[in-house]
Amino acid sequence: MGGRMQDWQRYAVFAVPEGRFYETGSAWLGWDSVAGEPRAQPALPGLPLPASDLTKRPQKYGVHGTLKPPFRLAEGENMRALRDAIAEIAGAAEPVDIAGLGVSAMGRFLALVPARSEEAVSALSAQVVTGLEPFRAPLTAPEMEKRRADRLNPRAAALLAQYGYPYVLDQFRFHLTLTGPVPKAARGAVAACLSSHFAPVLPQPYRIADLALMGQDRAGWFHLLDRFPLSAR
Repeated sequence: MGGRMQDWQRYAVFAVPEGRFYETGSAWLGWDSVAGEPRAQPALPGLPLPASDLTKRPQKYGVHGTLKPPFRLAEGENMRALRDAIAEIAGAAEPVDIAGLGVSAMGRFLALVPARSEEAVSALSAQVVTGLEPFRAPLTAPEMEKRRADRLNPRAAALLAQYGYPYVLDQFRFHLTLTGPVPKAARGAVAACLSSHFAPVLPQPYRIADLALMGQDRAGWFHLLDRFPLSAR
C-alpha cells in the first residue's frame, strides 16, 4: 500500500471487504486492489459468458462498495491533508453492519446489494461525500457532458452539478459491483451462478469497519492506499 501522490490520477473512498469474501470477489473480478496485481478468474459451472467478458468494465476498481466516488485532487490540496480529513471522519463514525447481501440486478449490471434499505451506510457515505468535497477538483466539461448523457432525473442532475456524481446522498444505493452490462437473456443465469458462488463467503452481517482510501494509477487500476478504522465511541 502507499505510493507517491503524483502516481495517482484520482482518489476514492471505498468499503473494501476482507477475508474469504475479499479473496472470492477479487478473484471473480480479476484484480486484487490490496496487492495491486491481477488475479486468475474462475471458470464457474453454468456461467453462460466468460468471466473476463462480464467483468471488463468494473475490473479495474476491484471488489468494493463506493462511499466517495473517484475524484481528482483539487488544486492546492495534497494527499497528507486528504488522509487527515478521512481519518477525522472515520474517527467520528461507527462501524456499519449490513444484515445481508445478495446478488441483484441494478439496471443492466449485477451487484451484491443489501437485503433491505440500509440507512446507516447511506449516512456514512453522505458524511464522506460532503466532508471530502473541498478536496474534489471540479469536473471538466467533457466529464460533465458524459455524465449528463446518462438520462439523469432532475435530482441526480443537481447532485452531479454540486458533487461531481449523480448517485450520492438521497440517490445513493450501496452495492458491490460484480459485472458490467449483462445481456437480458443471460442475466438470470449469470445471477444464479454468482449467487451460488458467493453464498458460502458472504458474511452475516457484512460489517464496514473502515474507510479505504484508494488511488487510481495511470493505467486506470485502483489500489488500496490505506484503511481508516471507524472508531467512534
